[in-house]
Amino acid sequence: MAGTESTLRILRRLLASGLTARAERLLARLHPADLGPLLSALTPEETRTVIDLLFRQHRAADTLRELPPELLPQIFEALGDERIAQVVARLEVDDMLEFVERLPEERREAIEALLPEDKRTELEKARLYPEQSAGRLMTTRFLALDEKMTAQEAIDTIRASGDDQEAITYLYVVDEKRHLRGVVPLRRLVAAPPERTCAELMIENPIHVRAAADQEEAAQLVARYNLLAIPVTDDEGRLLGVITVDDVIDVITEEATEDMYHLAGLHDEDRVFSPPTAAMRQRLPWLLLNLGASFLVAYVIGIFERTLEQSVALAFFMPMVSGMAGNGGIQSLTVITRGIALGEIEFSSGLRAVAKEFGVAVGVGAVTGVVAGALAWLWQGNPFLGVVLAAAMLVTMATAGILGAAVPLLLKTLGYDPAVGSGVVVTTLTDLFGFAFFLGIATFMLDRLA
Repeated sequence: MAGTESTLRILRRLLASGLTARAERLLARLHPADLGPLLSALTPEETRTVIDLLFRQHRAADTLRELPPELLPQIFEALGDERIAQVVARLEVDDMLEFVERLPEERREAIEALLPEDKRTELEKARLYPEQSAGRLMTTRFLALDEKMTAQEAIDTIRASGDDQEAITYLYVVDEKRHLRGVVPLRRLVAAPPERTCAELMIENPIHVRAAADQEEAAQLVARYNLLAIPVTDDEGRLLGVITVDDVIDVITEEATEDMYHLAGLHDEDRVFSPPTAAMRQRLPWLLLNLGASFLVAYVIGIFERTLEQSVALAFFMPMVSGMAGNGGIQSLTVITRGIALGEIEFSSGLRAVAKEFGVAVGVGAVTGVVAGALAWLWQGNPFLGVVLAAAMLVTMATAGILGAAVPLLLKTLGYDPAVGSGVVVTTLTDLFGFAFFLGIATFMLDRLA
């Protein structure tokens, strides 16, 4: 952070003094990923100057691509339509599509009209694929080799392509109708005799994904098989594009953030630099729902009002029962939700996962219950209070384990995102059952507690 702040101060001084040549040299030493945070701290006039300097270095597109999405609106305000169109035109189709969708609606049509015709065509084709699909994530800049090519011809083709393609890691082999036939690792191609054909060198039936498949499926395949890229095909097996590992990392980050936010009842667009009013609008519905659930819990506690009046000490331990059950439920929920997200859990293995979480919860509940009960006995001098607390802790933790595992699996079975609302549901239910078990057992043994 200190390095970024120091660089920012130097950059602003250079811009204020009109020393743009020195500012340009400073920018040239920075990686695009490090330039993003600097742009977010500049004024609109400073931003325009920096973008102009980056255009001279042909780095504007790479830099803006690294910016957090919530910072793009202030960058758009500082740039004219033509400048934005120039940035968009230098992006890959997947980045271009994402960038255009972030543009203000009132400017989007005008900016798209300024794009070169080939870029507009690419954009229109990409929009034909469903949102969050592999087709929208793929790049169409890739190198495909004909299966009849010799190794030497393939090497000559790679050499002739220059820097027009994505970083070449795998070479995909196609037939005359562009059906995906196989993949040739670059290392194998270089080491092969010049006269060997690509069909002889290729690995047949490579891992691939359909263009209409969800982008999360593509990310899972890349992670499962340790790939650096994965080809994308249409329904007839024709090669359409390639998804590279850098895009997969973005998908994994996006999906992990989405699940994390949903578990906490947050909206996907609620980020560090989001406007306060927007963040409030996005958070308020879930918090109001949680407030309603809290009243339900309060109602359950009210049922046992007489029990609490006769044994005030019970109130000391209610937050403990609720907190332990809630934490246990969220732990099970997190493990199961992660397993679902990574494709580790299917319906057939769901019951086994629930049983495992139940067993863990019973063990944890037994240990924590004995410890809590013993401490309650020592503190209050009543062994029966310790028994009540230990029994309630055991039953409540076991229930929390089942709920934390079963709720996301049930939501998935019903066709819903298992992360959406699971946290609120599990927390509310564990509080309800926790207080009901604790105060119910205490009511049964009230004559021993009073």
